[in-house]
Amino acid sequence: MSTFYVSDLDGTLLRSNEKTSEYTNNVINSLTERGMIFSYATARSLITAKKVTSGINAKIPLIVYNGAFVIDNLTEDILIANYFDDRVDFVLDDLFANKVYPIVYAYIDGKEKFSFVPGFCSDGTNRFLDSRKGDIRTNAVGSINDLKTGNIFYITCIDEPQKLEPLYEKYKDSYHCVYQTDIYTNEQWLEIMPLNASKAKAIKQLQSLLKCEKLVVFGDGKNDIDMFELADESYAVQNAHEDLKRIATSIISSNDEDGVAKWLDENFVMV
Repeated sequence: MSTFYVSDLDGTLLRSNEKTSEYTNNVINSLTERGMIFSYATARSLITAKKVTSGINAKIPLIVYNGAFVIDNLTEDILIANYFDDRVDFVLDDLFANKVYPIVYAYIDGKEKFSFVPGFCSDGTNRFLDSRKGDIRTNAVGSINDLKTGNIFYITCIDEPQKLEPLYEKYKDSYHCVYQTDIYTNEQWLEIMPLNASKAKAIKQLQSLLKCEKLVVFGDGKNDIDMFELADESYAVQNAHEDLKRIATSIISSNDEDGVAKWLDENFVMV
């Protein structure tokens, strides 16, 4: 029976310094060479995900943007894509009406861009943008209507909870929404994606594509619950949220102790 192994990144496969350790890199590279079918699933973009996992050079599919895309790690070809339809314009207009000015991710003229309006950004958004200085995807635009340009696939709002929570409640059933506090900055985030874009749905699509009968997953946050519910076996790192631990098959060592890599090293058996 072939098994598909999928790990969350931040707080799970990554250490607290936002990088995979040399040990984790070596384990994943070695085991995939031996035939392990592995992927990681993250809210990060391909660019930032590959930066923090630069030591992983195996040919594996990567689930990025919370499942909006599945991309080949080596060729960077898009294997699965999920975009908004035209109704996203109404969502954006509603955000603007509530004085929430997001970062909008889209393919514009065939290139991935994240667009924002300088001067309209919240303090949290500006801090995020400062952390992405030099990123080739940066696209400062002149007006809020310019945020509607291109094939949109991801909307990130960083603002006060009292502004974001009502919007989360309004759209959580129509779109895939993630409402959580960022583990590194403590900023409140609301991320809005097409309904078919989720870690669990991308994993299910990829599992079918790879023809794997069994699914084993690893995670740390409440946003990993859907993939835990999908899996045959699920492992929460020691530092995971208590809600996730309660539904896990078992608890493993923390992210800073390379819990995922240690588990794989000890339990992977080539069939």
